[in-house]
Amino acid sequence: MAGGINVDVEFLGGLDSIFGGLTKAKCIVTRKDNNVPTMRDLLAYIVQNILVDREKDLCVFMQEENVRPGILVLINDTDWELEGELNYKLNNDDLISFTSTLHGG
Repeated sequence: MAGGINVDVEFLGGLDSIFGGLTKAKCIVTRKDNNVPTMRDLLAYIVQNILVDREKDLCVFMQEENVRPGILVLINDTDWELEGELNYKLNNDDLISFTSTLHGG
């Protein structure tokens, strides 16, 4: 797994506003122990490398160590609940979509 796993990420439903306007990003996710990275590792990567203002916006995206309720997560167009959620092992060229279902009114 030299070099890590290449993953495409989408931020939809207004989430782009906490990621500097990015709706899409390419990520290379690695683990220190050389095991295959999981969704848990991808979330840590996103928070460390893409989230613009961690102090202000982390609570919009994360709750404790998981994605905040109200954010739909798809792995290759499949609900991540069917794929193992945080324990899903990433594959090269996975498409991970985060869509906020919460809208102001």
